[in-house]
Parts: sequence; C-alpha cells; structure tokens
Amino acid sequence: MPRIVACRSVLAVRDLKVSTDFFMRVLGFRRDPIDAAGWSFLSRDGFRVMIGECPDEKPAGDLGDHSYFVHLMVEEVDRFHGEIAARGAEIIAGLADKPWGLREFAIRTPDGHRIVFAEPNDAAPAPVEGAPR
Repeated sequence: MPRIVACRSVLAVRDLKVSTDFFMRVLGFRRDPIDAAGWSFLSRDGFRVMIGECPDEKPAGDLGDHSYFVHLMVEEVDRFHGEIAARGAEIIAGLADKPWGLREFAIRTPDGHRIVFAEPNDAAPAPVEGAPR
C-alpha cells in the first residue's frame, strides 16, 4: 500500500535571509543540503520547512487568525520554551496547561506566521461517555 513517508511545509516570506536566520538561530533548525535560488530548506528533528522569498506578497501577520502555520508536538515543552525565549522568540501566548490536555505556547515569526508548540499534560479532560474514541 502506498504511504506518505515525509512532508515539508512551505512558507512564503518577504525576506528570505531574515526568516532563515530566525528559524536557524532562534528555533534551532539546520539548513538541509538542497540548493535552490530564492528558497531555504530547513529541518529540526522530524519537522521540515521550505521557506520561499515572496517580497511582494501580503505579510502573514496581516492575515489575522489565518496566519497560524503549524501546531507542533514537542518533548520537554517547558525547556524548549525557555530556550527559544532566551534566543529572542516573540512569545504571543504564554506557556499554559490547556483544558484539552496539552501544555502549549505560541510564537510569531518575523513575517507574522504563528506556530504553536505543545506537549501532552495531566490535565486531559475525562472522556465523554458515549463519545467516539
């Protein structure tokens, strides 16, 4: 049976150099060995992103709720929060336990894309009787 073996998210950014630096310096991504003019191919652990320079496009920050880019599950979310906050990440939603069973926080990239980082916590709601599992 065919299966999807990997994925790479794509982001349009206004300044490739600024966004590449942010993903590498602040979020800890590394550059992948792919070279294409106007693009940066980056990864961290199992997450991959292609950043493409589109200087004339509307900035993601102007899209309101539609600027949410991705929700990433991480291990040691408190430690990760501390590391990227110390490196200058713009935290837009502080680290908190959510009623849906996750401990999470959100950041904004230089172009205004929003990323949520989360980890399961012990505050998961009890299953609703009769609800699908």
